[in-house]
Amino acid sequence: MDTNQYLEVFIDESNEHLQSCSESLLVLEQNPDNIEIVNDIFRNAHTLKGMSATMGFEDIADLTHKMENVLDAIRNHKIQVTAELLDVVFESVDHLEEMVSDISNGGDGKKDVTQTVEKLKRLESGESIENIETVVAAALSETVTEVAESKLIFDDFEQTVLEQSMEQGFSAYEINISLREDCLLKAARVYMVFEILEKLGEVIKSTPTVEKLEEEKFDTDFSVAFVTKENQDDLKQKLMKVSEVDVVNVQPVQLKKMEMPSDVVEKKVEEVAAVETPKPTPTKATPTKTEAPKTVKNNNSSKTIRVNIERLDILMNLFEELVIDRGRLQSISMELNHNELNDTVERMTRVSGDLQNIILNMRMVPVETVFNRFPKMVRQLSRDLKKKINLEIIGAETELDRTVIDEIGDPLVHLIRNALDHGIESPEERLAAGKPETGSVELRAYHSGNHVFIEIEDDGAGIDRERVLQKAISKGVVTEEASHSMTDNQINELILASGFSTAEVISDVSGRGVGLDVVKSTIESLGGSISIESEHGKGSLFSIQLPLTLSIISVMLVEIEKEVYAVPLSSIIETSIIKRSDILNAHNQKVIDFRGKVVPLVFLDEIFEVPREDREDDGFLSVVLVRKGDRIAGLVVDSFIGQQEIVLKSLGNYLTNVFAISGATILGNGQVALIVDCNALIK
Repeated sequence: MDTNQYLEVFIDESNEHLQSCSESLLVLEQNPDNIEIVNDIFRNAHTLKGMSATMGFEDIADLTHKMENVLDAIRNHKIQVTAELLDVVFESVDHLEEMVSDISNGGDGKKDVTQTVEKLKRLESGESIENIETVVAAALSETVTEVAESKLIFDDFEQTVLEQSMEQGFSAYEINISLREDCLLKAARVYMVFEILEKLGEVIKSTPTVEKLEEEKFDTDFSVAFVTKENQDDLKQKLMKVSEVDVVNVQPVQLKKMEMPSDVVEKKVEEVAAVETPKPTPTKATPTKTEAPKTVKNNNSSKTIRVNIERLDILMNLFEELVIDRGRLQSISMELNHNELNDTVERMTRVSGDLQNIILNMRMVPVETVFNRFPKMVRQLSRDLKKKINLEIIGAETELDRTVIDEIGDPLVHLIRNALDHGIESPEERLAAGKPETGSVELRAYHSGNHVFIEIEDDGAGIDRERVLQKAISKGVVTEEASHSMTDNQINELILASGFSTAEVISDVSGRGVGLDVVKSTIESLGGSISIESEHGKGSLFSIQLPLTLSIISVMLVEIEKEVYAVPLSSIIETSIIKRSDILNAHNQKVIDFRGKVVPLVFLDEIFEVPREDREDDGFLSVVLVRKGDRIAGLVVDSFIGQQEIVLKSLGNYLTNVFAISGATILGNGQVALIVDCNALIK
């Protein structure tokens, strides 16, 4: 069976099921007696097992099956939920995530999980968790139980499934069923038999095949290989209750291996895996002639489709070209001043604006795709650090462009690890300081204008202002004289300097400040900014501001001589006309007084070395006031052209390190305008 065409769907759906398992396990840890949560995890694991077997990823199917057995024992009240038990299940989910990730990177999804499997088997049998580690090594050397031969003949895959099932304490039966000669709805009776069997265990093989049973291409007899923990006699009695069933014969299977061509084995893999798919979804293993009402439910799936992100990128690139041509048409329309052309261009502008919103919304992804990984990470780190920490997530439904989502994950991981390691104190220190022993970390996301803000706030020790200043002065980051005039927030942001750290001991988790320069540079490369507020002994707040999208942005076009530059509106506070006589000098820097605040001036003609022609000085300057965090600067230009939406284009591989330029765009008249990187100009 060629499964490559389904590989992408398999990877996406597997990740969804594993994420759901992780979330439910965290909830289960807080509510260990809630069997409904266990059922949810079991259903996700069961579906993943069936999908993996169908695709031929037997290692994933096997590990999931072992995990499923433990979950089944929990919901049948044979074992209790404990933190140690959940550690093993979390370990299994981690292995499964790694195996799926390996497949998505072109691997085969194989991984040595022998020890985890043995732990799961011991847990299922009810052994004490404290003794598991000591017996794992010995158990790994145990030989596989010999099994007798059976009348049915099984291929390699089916034999492996039966052997492993019996190793785990299941009974494997060959069930021969005869329907009455006058049976009118044979497929319906077969369906009823399968329905009973699926509640009691799993069907491994059927003769005739499932397709033939569905199509009623058999006389009155059929056989199935079945694994269960039910008693042989009880199983027979339950099957005999199905109407028009004449004879039921249940006996233990005897394995008799038969070599088969590889293509036949692949077909069998598909057939057996289909049997393992959960009952609510019609599969080959469950005859569905009597299931007509269920098709209504399945029709809901047609409302959404999966689209490869590369296709959306291509669509976005094509639309960007359309935006450029739209600007060109608007320019021509203004020059010609033709009524019909003006009306057509205006309508095209409205329609393309709607199209732009649709395309941008298609690319928007909830930040929960990033946030989802953090609860499990916080749980594990809090156990490693021997701290009690509660993570609260707010606004996970907030949406961001997929490009931004892909880049923001690692900086957030680093900030949260820092908050846990050096932000939150130990339970003893918190109690001594009059705080509750459980620390709190809050992760928030929300929209504001054309930006998304992500905030990480903890109620830990905060940033020690004096220690930061001493370290900064000793490293030469700031001078002692300059430090006296710095605000608290400016001092806090010193920890974002390259290589800066106040940690006495660098732990395996993270030292606060180590690598935060990388966090800062990553966020700024996305057109965003990061600010820090902290109160010593009370906690810290890291606030990240990000643009909604990176491709189409609103800018203010400005002119210097005959060159046009674009300043992103997201950085602009306001524009102003000032007198040259208002310019002051402070520490060899030209500044102005802007509403009581000293603002340095940046002359763009000097920064970009624009050649000047002799021109008459009228004594006035045009200034664009821009912000980076709580710092402000004035960009001096010749004139303002106006606001416009532009397409951000890369400068290519040869112009990667141009100072204060983040890209370029093509204007309506065909002229290229460079986009100013305000963050690089504000110090």
